[in-house]
Amino acid sequence: FSISTYNKMWTDAQKDLDIQLWREREEFLEPEKDRVKAFKMLADSYIKYIQISRNLGTAHDRLIHQQKRTVIRQVLDGVMGRILEIKKEMVDLENSEFHYVDNILEDLKLLPEDLEVPIPRYFIKENLEALQQREKILDQILLNAGLQTQKPVKSMAIEEAIRMIQVAERARQGRCRAAFMKQIYLEEKRKRQTKHQVQMGPSPDAAATCIQKVWHGYIQRKKTEKMREEEMIFLGMSLPPHLQAMSMLQMPAGQVDSLQGEVQKTHEEVFIKDKLREMEGLDIKETLQDQISQCFIESVWQNREEGRDFLQDHDPELIKEEKREEDTNNVHCLTIDSLYRELVEEGLLIKAKSVNLSDYVGEYSYLGTTLRQVDIEPMPSLADVRQLIALYGILPLGSQTVHEKAPLVKALLLAGPAGVGKKTLVHAICTETGANLFNLSASNIARKYPGKSGVQMMLHKVLKVAKQLQPSVVWIGDTEKIFSKAAPKAEEEMNLKHLEKILPKFLKALKAQDRVLLVGTTNRPFDANLKPFCKVYQKIILIPRPDYASRFVLWKHIILQNGGVITSSLNISCLAKVSDGFTQGHIIQAVQAVLSELRLLQMTRKPLTTAEFVTSLARQDPVYIEEEETFKVTLRAMLTSCLSSSPATSLSGHI
Repeated sequence: FSISTYNKMWTDAQKDLDIQLWREREEFLEPEKDRVKAFKMLADSYIKYIQISRNLGTAHDRLIHQQKRTVIRQVLDGVMGRILEIKKEMVDLENSEFHYVDNILEDLKLLPEDLEVPIPRYFIKENLEALQQREKILDQILLNAGLQTQKPVKSMAIEEAIRMIQVAERARQGRCRAAFMKQIYLEEKRKRQTKHQVQMGPSPDAAATCIQKVWHGYIQRKKTEKMREEEMIFLGMSLPPHLQAMSMLQMPAGQVDSLQGEVQKTHEEVFIKDKLREMEGLDIKETLQDQISQCFIESVWQNREEGRDFLQDHDPELIKEEKREEDTNNVHCLTIDSLYRELVEEGLLIKAKSVNLSDYVGEYSYLGTTLRQVDIEPMPSLADVRQLIALYGILPLGSQTVHEKAPLVKALLLAGPAGVGKKTLVHAICTETGANLFNLSASNIARKYPGKSGVQMMLHKVLKVAKQLQPSVVWIGDTEKIFSKAAPKAEEEMNLKHLEKILPKFLKALKAQDRVLLVGTTNRPFDANLKPFCKVYQKIILIPRPDYASRFVLWKHIILQNGGVITSSLNISCLAKVSDGFTQGHIIQAVQAVLSELRLLQMTRKPLTTAEFVTSLARQDPVYIEEEETFKVTLRAMLTSCLSSSPATSLSGHI
C-alpha cells in the first residue's frame, strides 16, 4: 500500500464518522419506546463505530506524517470512548454484558471477525522505550533479590561433548574438501576451454553474435523496466520519480515506524520557525520581558522585607524556595524508586507474561439470537469474553483520554471453572497496554505486612506506585477467599478480612485520571459473601467452558503451536466432540503430554492419531454438570444482589 491508500482510508473513515454522527442526531433525537428497535439502533451504531475505529487505527499506524497522526489519534480516542458509551447503553437496556447480534451481522453482510474490538498499536509503540527500560530494571531487581535466575545452561557429559565436536568437525572438513575439489575441477575446465579458444580462435560472426546478444538483452531489460515503472505510476500503485523518496513501497514496516519519530522536524518547520523569529521575535521578547518584570514586581517582591539587606546582592529566601522545589522532586523520585524495589522484592509487583489477547482462542456464538427467540438464554462464547476484556480492560488502560472521558470501570471480576484462561486474560491486559502487574492474591500476600496497619500500608504503597507508574493492573487471584463466608481463625485469614474492608477505600481513592484497574479471578464464587463481593466489583464476567466451535479451533491451534502436524489420521472434529466438558487448560495439558520431543521426532514416519490425544485427555477430570449448576445458581444470586445493592454493577449475562 502507498501513502495515498492510507490517506484515502483516513478520509473514508472521517466521512463514515460524519454520516454516523448525523444519523445519530436524527434517530436518537426522541426516545424509542420499543426495546427491540432501540437495541437494533444501538447495535448498528456499535458495529459501525468498531469499523471506523479499525480503519482509523490502521491509518494512524501506517502514516508517517506526524501532524496527521496527531489529528487521527484524537479522533480515534473519541471513537473508542463512543464505543464504550454505546456499550453501557446496551448493557443498561438488556441488563446483560453479552449481546447476540448474529441476525444484525447477517443483515449488514458482515462476519463475526468484524465485531472484534481493534486494539491500537500506539498503546505500546509510543511508550516502547520506557517499557523496555522498566522491564530491564525489573529483571535486574529480581536477579539481585534471587527471585529470578538466569536461564540455566544444559550440561552434558565430557564423552558426549567430545563426540558431538568430532561429528561437527568431520562434517566441516567434508564440506571444505568438497568445495575445494569443485573449485579445482572448475579451474581445470576453464583452462581447457581457454586453451581450445586460443588454439582455434572465435570466428568473426560468432564474436559479433555474442556481442549483439549481450547488447540487445541489456537494452530490452532497460525498456521493460521503464515500461513497468510507467505502468505502475499510471495505475496509481507507484509514485512519480520526483515523489519516489516518500514512497511507502520502498520502506519496510520497521523503517516506517522509525520515520514516524524522525519526520517531526522537517526543513519546512525550521524555515517557518526562523521566519517567525525574524518577523515577530522582537515583539515576543518585549512581551515576555514585561510579563516577567510584572511577575517579579507583583508575586515575588511585593511582600519582601528588605530592611536588613544592606549589600543588595541576593535574596536567600528565593534561592531556598527554588532549591526546596528541586529537593522535593528529587525526594519524590527516590521515594517511588524505593517503593518500587520493595514491592518487587516482596513479590507483590511481578513480571507479566507476554500474552496477546488474540492468543485467547475462541469462536463466536452463531445461535444466540435463535436461542433467545425460544426463551433459552445462551451461554456466552469465548469471543464475547475476549471482546469484554478489550472494552473494559485494554481500551481504557491504553488511552488516558478514553479512561477520563468514557464510563469508568475500576474493578473487574473474572469468574469461571479452573483452566478456562482467567490468568491468561489478566496477563493479556498487561501485555496489550504495557501495564504493571501487582499480585495481591491470597497465597501471595500471606505472612507479608501482617495486621490491619500492615494491610493498610501495603495497599497504600501499591496505590502510590500504581498511580505514579500507570497504567497498572492490581490482580487478586482466588478473590473469594477475601470475602469468605467462614469466620477467620488463623492470622492469615484475619489479614484477608482486613483486606475486604479496605478494598472499597482503595477503589474510592482511584480517580478518572488514574489508569489503575482492579481485576479479581475466582473459580469458586459460591464460597464468598455476595454483598461485599458486588460492592467491590463493578463488572462480573462469566468465563464458560469452550463450546464445540471453540474446542475445534483450540485443538488445531494448540497442536500446531506445539510442533504437531495435522494429517488425515488425526480427526479434529472427533477430538472437539469427545472433549465436551473439558476446559482450555485440559486440552493444553493433553497436547503437551502427547507431543514430547521423542514423539515429534517420530512424526514423519508415524503421524499423529486421534486415540493418542483421547487417551491423554481421559486421565483428567472434566468440569461436571453439578459444578456448572452451582455456578449458574451463584451467578443468579449475584445478579439479584448486584442489582439491589448498586445499579451501576452489571453481570456477564442471565443464566
